[in-house]
Amino acid sequence: MTTDLAIIGAGPYGLSLAASLRARGIEHRIFGTPMQTWRTHMPAGMKLKSEGFASSLYDGEGDLTLGAYCGEQAIAYRDTGLPVTLDLFCRYGAAFQSRKVPHLETTDVVSLKHDGLVFRLELANGQNATARRVVISTGISHYEHMPDCLTGLPPALAAHASQHRDLSVFAGKRVAVIGAGASAIDIAALLAEAGIATKLLVRGKRIAFLGPPSLRPRSFAESLRAPQSGLGPGWRSRICTDLPMMFRYLPEDFRHKVIRKHLGPSAGWWTRAPVEAHVDVQLGTSIVHAAERRGAVQLDLFGTDGSRRCETVDHVIAATGYRPDLRRLNFLDSGLRENIVHTSHIPRLSAQFQTSVPGLYITGLAAAYSFGPLLRFAYGADFTARTLTRHLARAVRQTRRDPASSAALEPNMAGAA
Repeated sequence: MTTDLAIIGAGPYGLSLAASLRARGIEHRIFGTPMQTWRTHMPAGMKLKSEGFASSLYDGEGDLTLGAYCGEQAIAYRDTGLPVTLDLFCRYGAAFQSRKVPHLETTDVVSLKHDGLVFRLELANGQNATARRVVISTGISHYEHMPDCLTGLPPALAAHASQHRDLSVFAGKRVAVIGAGASAIDIAALLAEAGIATKLLVRGKRIAFLGPPSLRPRSFAESLRAPQSGLGPGWRSRICTDLPMMFRYLPEDFRHKVIRKHLGPSAGWWTRAPVEAHVDVQLGTSIVHAAERRGAVQLDLFGTDGSRRCETVDHVIAATGYRPDLRRLNFLDSGLRENIVHTSHIPRLSAQFQTSVPGLYITGLAAAYSFGPLLRFAYGADFTARTLTRHLARAVRQTRRDPASSAALEPNMAGAA
């Protein structure tokens, strides 16, 4: 049996789309482990940088927001000013899946091919499936970026931050964390709070900590100067959340620059005290070379002041972010991948999130280069689910009227960003 639509991935984007489609009665199948990246690739004890109101999944009905879930469970919640813990977000995601996406098939897609008519999916449970359309919503877990200087070290000595769920394994060891973003600062703070000797290596001259929230209501003048948005206060962020479709019409080079520059590395205000009190923060520091020495890691460091020095640690955690790259989606058949139009291996997408392969859609971080910074965060699941649901509802109806023209409503790449 061929389904109209298959969704690959069960994180905020995949679950939100599936819940929205189910609310509209649109046939689909969804594959994946619910909230897998959040449950297995984020350090236990961390808090989300996004505010409570910006951490809800979209269900098409609006009755299971994070605030509503917390109310049901008698959990402290505020739209702003109270950090959302990772544990709470994962429990909320599990409840959302159970109620809104009960049809989730908890198996991974290990191969995706296209035979010119339908997509063929090979599943980890040994079964196969076919679909007329496929939405890839696999999140960030495929896109970890490791600095070149660390790639020659074994995982026991250096690994990406996404590989460290349980930081207690570093008890009694010396750890170096690379980065200045929320992930790096969160991990450094958690390590320090556990009494683990921690160095934080930052290329820049400062760490940008978000300011602690004010408990008083914002004045009209403050709201006018820096309106609130799901990405934080400020007109640029507000424009990014309100006008993602307009972002597509900006020159491609400029769009890529905005994604790299807007909302750069910053950390939650609650991490400042433990980092400043207990972490050896080394600003203006870059790693020139890293090598294994007697079971440890010797780091050759270069300072912006021209200084050179060596440090020895037991493990290096690279909190160096994520970079979308079609080559990292290892379940994609090579022939299918080669047919996707891209820029630097980032897919070019239509206004409906469609790639140059008719019926193949990509959401999340890879879509940010077409729709803006909104798609870098879980908050973008709302816009994505609404947009795709409208489009897919029309496309599925057309297919049912005329099965021979399953891509009748699919835009070609002439309209793609």
